[in-house]
Amino acid sequence: MESKQSRWRVLWELLRTSLDGTEKTYTTGSINRAIVLLAIPMVLEMAMESLFAVVDVFFVARVGVDAVATVGLTESVVTIIYSLAMGLSMAATAMIARRVGEGKYDAAAWSAVQAIYIGLIISVTLGVLGLVFAKDILQGMGGSETVLKTGVGYTRIMLGGNIVITLLFLLNGIFRGAGDAALAMRSLWIANILNIILDPFFIFGWGPFPELGVQGAAVATTIGRGAGVLFQLVILFRGSGLLRLLRRHLIVRWDIIWRQIKVAAGGAGQHFIASASWIFLMRIISQFGSEVVAGYTIAIRLIIFTILPSWGISNAAATLVGQNLGAGHPARAESSAWRSAFYNMIFLLVVAVIYMAGAPALIRLFSTETAVVEAGSVCLRIISAGYIFFAYGMVISQSFNGAGDTRTPTIINFFCFWMMEIPLGYLLATQTGLGYSGVAWAITVSETALALICIWLFRQGKWKTVEI
Repeated sequence: MESKQSRWRVLWELLRTSLDGTEKTYTTGSINRAIVLLAIPMVLEMAMESLFAVVDVFFVARVGVDAVATVGLTESVVTIIYSLAMGLSMAATAMIARRVGEGKYDAAAWSAVQAIYIGLIISVTLGVLGLVFAKDILQGMGGSETVLKTGVGYTRIMLGGNIVITLLFLLNGIFRGAGDAALAMRSLWIANILNIILDPFFIFGWGPFPELGVQGAAVATTIGRGAGVLFQLVILFRGSGLLRLLRRHLIVRWDIIWRQIKVAAGGAGQHFIASASWIFLMRIISQFGSEVVAGYTIAIRLIIFTILPSWGISNAAATLVGQNLGAGHPARAESSAWRSAFYNMIFLLVVAVIYMAGAPALIRLFSTETAVVEAGSVCLRIISAGYIFFAYGMVISQSFNGAGDTRTPTIINFFCFWMMEIPLGYLLATQTGLGYSGVAWAITVSETALALICIWLFRQGKWKTVEI
């Protein structure tokens, strides 16, 4: 009995330490402990993002099929913004983790500010383009006349207000690189809890709020994420943990900016390639009608619900790889990556079993229309069949990024998504009789290929010698 109580006490202390964020560097001690301390807040961070994705589409589905289709088509384009934000976030995590591993905390602060400048320039440029061309973008994605009429406001707000998306991801990348996963978790929880609370008020016009329909979801998202960004900036400038941004750090340092752009270009490139492939796949799906688009959108939200926590484990691996390379421990960096991948595989294997068995019931939580349930169930089952491979692909790819080697995953993504996934999706959907299920099979096949290639190249070890 005493031994069991002692074990629970150790687990409780571990959980409390991870959520308090009292440990910042992970270059010594137990690798398993380091993974757990980083992964718990990172998984909880991404779990909240996942929960919001599901809750958001739950409320939007109450507006109608065209509203869900609007969200799906718009998000296929917004993923390009996500790709740029995550590329910048990746570069920031890699460079700051490397500086922290070297013990150069002031240099880490300089890198953080320069990353923010890059993010501001990109997001403002994309925001202006989104405001001006929102209707053309939605039309180009294959939106019906009804979708264009009711959904352009949603598209305009999401694209025009992308600055909060970019900064939220970027600043969390800065926290992760500094080993402060708990702060990254808190900022995303603030943003998404506020999103969830505001969603029904703006969508349905509860109380004094106007009834904005699907456009209300975009308003709630922008306000929620804006609050999260404000929290992040206050923490960074007030100082917490290893990083504190001072007035002298606000000077533009072109040498750091160019180094970051070089790393970020690969990170953004790999996510852009993946995001662009989703746009093409959604364009193929759109020819099967709004019901199929809605079904796929719901299924993808459920997939994101589990994939994002897996990204939490992957981000933990990236931080561990970066810090340990900076500290001169390449063998420890490699062990951290493999162990993180194994834990991720166990998690996604459990999820795959649940999705395979309960797909129709899960889709019906959002829509009871037969065509929507059928399309969503097919997508969910086929894609989850590849989850074991996805688990390794995600972690190993992020481990390359944590080492600053963003070029290798970019090349892999280009081959697997543009050379394989898009043409395979088109052929299977239009030439084989599989219809919309052909797109889901293309996703599973290409993601499996990506994982196998990542594993093979990671074993070569060239990532250990990358300088950033």
